[in-house]
Amino acid sequence: MAVTQKVILDAGHGGAEPGAVYAGRPEKDDNLKLALAVGKLLAEKGVDVMFTRIDDTYQTPYEKAEIGNRSGADYFVSFHRNAMPRPGSASGAQVLVYEKSGPAEVLAENILAALTSAGFADQGVVERPGLIVLNQTRMPSVLIETGFLDNEADNRLYDENFDGIAGAVADAVYGTLKQEQGRPVYYQIQIGAYTDKNAAAQAYNQLMSQGFPAYIVYRDGYYKVRAGAFLNMDNAAQMEKRLREYGYNTYMVHEEAVD
Repeated sequence: MAVTQKVILDAGHGGAEPGAVYAGRPEKDDNLKLALAVGKLLAEKGVDVMFTRIDDTYQTPYEKAEIGNRSGADYFVSFHRNAMPRPGSASGAQVLVYEKSGPAEVLAENILAALTSAGFADQGVVERPGLIVLNQTRMPSVLIETGFLDNEADNRLYDENFDGIAGAVADAVYGTLKQEQGRPVYYQIQIGAYTDKNAAAQAYNQLMSQGFPAYIVYRDGYYKVRAGAFLNMDNAAQMEKRLREYGYNTYMVHEEAVD
């Protein structure tokens, strides 16, 4: 089976086209910041990452789609933020697809689950066949609405948990690539990452005392405390729901199975 690991990331809008603007905050800047952050994380995982833009450049939607088509990428991921006619009237993350089928739907569902794990309300995976970057691209394509730009709470989450959001999206994309390779990917629920081993042990013991299957992973200088390891994302989501009912701040991660 061919290895799928080529992705093109599109920062929506740019240049003279700011996208939505709220309180002097242009959508195009948030889109670029997140696309670059996700790209960096994917590249560190060995993924071949390309971008439609890496600075404040304007491209028409047709140009973005054509850049994607010329890239030879296996997936096209476009980053946006949402807005409403009445500011503050909606919140949450949404992922748009041409149609709910095939690899694009799988990627969209994985990204949405990651964003809800990062703290956004779930606005669903939605078909939007009229969008050029979805209907003119020749590879599976998704468009992410990373919260509402005109919602103060969504902006606060975006800013304060930016690294977590970027990591969640990167993990979702990477997990989907591994699924396409046919290698098992486990979904795990992380409740904390600690530099202090004793603090991690305390969190681990608390999880165990509450009946959760807990373990500690040491990686990148952190003791990461997690619960469960599921091949099925729905089962992981149920575990995450239980953990949140106990008051834990959770984050769903993907781990490739070790041969």
